[in-house]
Parts: sequence; structure tokens; C-alpha cells
Amino acid sequence: MPLLPAFAAPGRFFKGNLHTHSTRSDAVREPDHVCSTYREAGYDFLALTDHFLPQYGFPVTDTRPYRTNSFTTIMGAEVHAPATELGEKWHILAVGLPLDFAPTEPAETGPQLAARCAAAGAFVAIAHPQWYGLTLADAESMLPAAHAVEVYNHGCAVGSDRGDGWALLDALTSRGHDLHACATDDAHFKYPDWCGGWTMVKAESADPQALVAALRAGHCYSSQGPEIHAIDVTGNEVSVACSPARSVTVLGHASADRVVFGEGLREARLDLGKFRPGGWARVVVTDDLGRRAWSNPFRLA
Repeated sequence: MPLLPAFAAPGRFFKGNLHTHSTRSDAVREPDHVCSTYREAGYDFLALTDHFLPQYGFPVTDTRPYRTNSFTTIMGAEVHAPATELGEKWHILAVGLPLDFAPTEPAETGPQLAARCAAAGAFVAIAHPQWYGLTLADAESMLPAAHAVEVYNHGCAVGSDRGDGWALLDALTSRGHDLHACATDDAHFKYPDWCGGWTMVKAESADPQALVAALRAGHCYSSQGPEIHAIDVTGNEVSVACSPARSVTVLGHASADRVVFGEGLREARLDLGKFRPGGWARVVVTDDLGRRAWSNPFRLA
């Protein structure tokens, strides 16, 4: 395997937030203010994903008026249905929904709703699994509709210290499921919960359809700050090129891990021999501030 698909794909990386709310549901900023917040912060795109619930009128918020030559938007929603193993409403992120996506039916389950979102062309992610105790069985019931797990949710990290989703994605990967990762804000603007986690998507243009297609294909990585420029797997070695880092870590099945430390690391090479029995690995880049960037999990031939 040479460059991983996210880095071998044509085009360039676009920075975007895939999960954010407005006054169309339970946040405190109007849609135009939400879009301007991300546009002025240097983002290339935003998905405004209000809660798709009857009390809000099942909104798929139309953000097309807030697009500019250098900033685009993708229509989407955070959709809900009963009920997880713990009796909670499902929280499912759907990016790339049509504006006329039909309201949830009373008898529709979370997995059925996820499948309907995927069939409508959306990128479907399992949202903030740690925050509401989503189980492995819950997650597996969403397959094959789900494309990704939300591995970092900034709003949940800031507001409840439950922003991580890697334990779930690692378990799914070890069970043979191939899903991608995404990092998001889930901003509601009631406290500082914006611009803390994002997804870098490689596409040939910032056209919304091109971005959604790239997300569904896994042409992306997730970050709180660091950049990953390339990941190349050759034989039993992975080579990583990145922005200045204090460590580059490779993780895999069960306890498999390796790490390289240094000052201002821009390149690292790590042996993959111990990861081959488990069949997969992923890369984490950590900078001097403790911020991380994460690759998607990848299979080892």
C-alpha cells in the first residue's frame, strides 16, 4: 500500500465543521451568525445540522444564502429516533441531506433512519457515542448505513468531558467493520464550544456534492490543530509527514502501539510488524499544545 486514500486522492484539503446548531433548533445564534463565525475563522465549509425533531419543525436549514466565493455550506441535520440500549434518543449526524428530507415517522428506528439518510445521499456519522453511552451493539445495528464515528466532539468535551469516540471506532474496526473518523464542534454557542475540532476533506473542489462524496469515501482526516500531510505504508513501515509535532503514534488492535517523540517532528517512520496480526492501524499526531490530529483506521494487507 502506498499513500493512504485520503492523501492519494486528487485535489486539496478543505477545512470544515460537520456538526453545529442554530436558533432553528436549540442553539443561541441565528444561522447567518453561525455561518459568519466559521467563515471568519478561515473555514472552507460548514454543515449546519439542527436537531431534526418535531418541536423544531424537522428543519434541514437552508444555508445557501451564506455561501461566498471562498466559503460553502452543506445541508444536513442531526436526526433522532427511539431508542438506544440505554433508552436514549438516537443522535445521528447526516451531512448532505436534501432540503425536502421527509420527517421521521413515529415507528422509525435509529438504524432505519440512518439507512434512509444514507439512501438520500448523506454522509452518516455516529454522533458523540461517549456522551450518551452508545453501545457497541447500538453501533453495529447502524451498519452498513453509517460511514463514520464522531471521534472528537468539542462541545461534549468542553461541556461534559465526554467528547471521545475512539474506543467505539477501535472496537468496530477490530470486529472487521470499516468506518471512517470525523472531528466536530457540535457548537450551540452557550459556552465556548466552537472552532475546537474539525475534519479536513480532500476533494477536487469545494462543491458540496464533491465534499460529501469525499467524506463517504474516507478522503479525510480529523484534527484539533495539527496537519497531516501524508501517510505512506510500504512493507512493514509507515511514514508520516506532518506539521511540527512532539509525537507521532500508531495504534492498532487491542494494545498494539508504537510512538516516536521529538522536538518539531515533521517526519516519522514507525515499524508496523506488531500491527499485522490485528490487521489494522491508525496514526495520531500530537503537537506541543497537546492538540491531536487523527487518521482514519486503515487495513494492513
